Amino acid sequence: IEVSVRGEIVEHDVSVLKLAALKGIFSRIVSEQVSYVNAPLLAEARGVDVGMTTDVHSEDYRNVLTIRGVLGDGTQVSASATLTGAKQTEKLVEVNGYEIEVPLSAHHIVMMYEDRPGIVAIYGRAFGDAQINIAGMQIARDKIGGQALSVLTVDSRVPDELIAQVAAAIEATVMAPIDILEL
Repeated sequence: IEVSVRGEIVEHDVSVLKLAALKGIFSRIVSEQVSYVNAPLLAEARGVDVGMTTDVHSEDYRNVLTIRGVLGDGTQVSASATLTGAKQTEKLVEVNGYEIEVPLSAHHIVMMYEDRPGIVAIYGRAFGDAQINIAGMQIARDKIGGQALSVLTVDSRVPDELIAQVAAAIEATVMAPIDILEL
């Protein structure tokens, strides 16, 4: 796991951001209670290398936090977030190299699939039929007909069965619910 912090915020102590990232990651994958104190110990016990880089320069945002990781199967993943505007709105601004702009909320769905017509209609219908309200949506793609990334903001947690159903219907290569534990 690599935590990268860029921008003027690095002029302050940002080490707590590494702890927060570890706490968030391990809260979803271990059965025991995860705290800021034991999160580094959980990483060490599992052989997870954790690094942190800082840079006062940030090209696109005043400040940006990026978390990169390598999954057990070797897949590399990344996500970046920032605070924007006068209200300092928390926004997800990158997922796996795709630029997006999604205000953080309690419940999101992240999906990747082949970019083709009708996909939004398929998942929109499925979530609507299940009474899951889509409050926001951002789509990015690498090229026409290439891979697309959709990040949905939904009003409630989506059942695993519905996630599996929609993933199969749109032939998703990735379909994951993201529940933000603390905003």
